[in-house]
Amino acid sequence: MKTLKKILIVLGIIIAIPLVLALFIKKEYAVEEEITINKPKKEVFDYIKHLKNQNEYSKWATMDPNMEKSFRGTDGTVGFISAWKSEQEDVGSGEQEITAIEEGERIDFELRFFEPFESSDKAYMITESVAPDKTVVKWGFDGKMDYPMKLMLPFMDFEGMIGDDFLTGLQNLKEELEN
Repeated sequence: MKTLKKILIVLGIIIAIPLVLALFIKKEYAVEEEITINKPKKEVFDYIKHLKNQNEYSKWATMDPNMEKSFRGTDGTVGFISAWKSEQEDVGSGEQEITAIEEGERIDFELRFFEPFESSDKAYMITESVAPDKTVVKWGFDGKMDYPMKLMLPFMDFEGMIGDDFLTGLQNLKEELEN
């Protein structure tokens, strides 16, 4: 009986340590990538503020050619929603809504994922003029994981997972706009 009690105490400690550590881990994460496009800022911004145009450059929009897409509202305005549904688990279903536009400067989105897991995160695109015909586009993503899931954050490479997809999308955007 003493041995069983010791085993249970050790198991309890082994389980408790990560849960206590998770209390002290930051729950927020952020990823941002950028690219320079050889086009005037107004032309670039006027293109990226329309969510339907993401079908031409976003890596995620091309992951499943059979993905169902739907749209609600007026594209390029606050409140416009672009939704997707896929049978592929790595695509899942969700929607993206334009939540704010600072004309010519920044567009903010709320991403709502429904499948294969539920979450809601913020994303944005920023344009900065570096010359009359050169524009830096920054594409970013902010999220959070609540307790106890945030225990996984130190082991997840969001920069690699999401950042690489942003870079692919930004390179596609550059090609789309410069050709």
